Amino acid sequence: MPRKQQYSIGELSQLCNVSKKALRFYDKIGLISSLRHDYNNYRMYTHDELLLVPVLKYYKQMGFKLDEMRKFISGRNGNVYSALRAAFEQKLDELRKAQIELRRCEESVRDWQDLIREAETVIAEDVRDVSVKYVESAQLLFQEQPFDGDIKSAIINLDFMNYVEKTNNAITGPVYIHFSSMKDRLEGNAQSIRIMQRVLEPGGSGGRVEFGGCMMASCYHVGPQENIGSTYARFISWIRRHGYTMGEDCYERYVTDYWTTSNSDCHVTEIMARVSRGSSERHEEENGAS
Repeated sequence: MPRKQQYSIGELSQLCNVSKKALRFYDKIGLISSLRHDYNNYRMYTHDELLLVPVLKYYKQMGFKLDEMRKFISGRNGNVYSALRAAFEQKLDELRKAQIELRRCEESVRDWQDLIREAETVIAEDVRDVSVKYVESAQLLFQEQPFDGDIKSAIINLDFMNYVEKTNNAITGPVYIHFSSMKDRLEGNAQSIRIMQRVLEPGGSGGRVEFGGCMMASCYHVGPQENIGSTYARFISWIRRHGYTMGEDCYERYVTDYWTTSNSDCHVTEIMARVSRGSSERHEEENGAS
């Protein structure tokens, strides 16, 4: 590229692939200043100003703001290298925090997408059979709460949300609710629940409870919570017919719910209960020990 003494704004825009609008703004804030001819007031730029554009682009790539760039370029920060080092250390800290936030967002979106796919499959394939499976152990954040029968308010749970924020946690994945008595759940007599969810940051405070790490019977319920009793009846009947024993408690895992859509006909809930082939007394002892 032949070197010129001066470049018009159009030439600078074309050479550096920067819009004229951006160049005018840079001129306005004193980042890349232009010369103005008295006779036509056209913006003209020196070769030194042209060479500032690649520098700005590189600082922009690193995430620096225009005000920060202006300080670097002016070189009026006292000890130039000390100021630059401090600015770069601060930027690295900002980027580390941004990476954490981005990872949280990505994991949360992926978890929600997986739940939607699971619900779509359950509905499309009409998956309603009861099965027994090994559930991997997981540490979940939990809170004990009184329960007034309002399952929607239990799932979209303001108290739990405030608790999560207070304990400096971020949650993801499905909401679990533990009912200490399946009978009370079905009869509408449950007075308390344990709400649980997976945390993204293990370093936060708050109570943790181990979920899974055992064989569990599982069955999907599709549709409104008001109709879940018929699914429970089928669930209990299957367990007894196949020679399994279970304790008094049960879990509900909300695959899709009021968080996802207000159309309750599309809600998918997984009913879960710990089961064994041993005696009911033995299972209840194990259940109490956990």
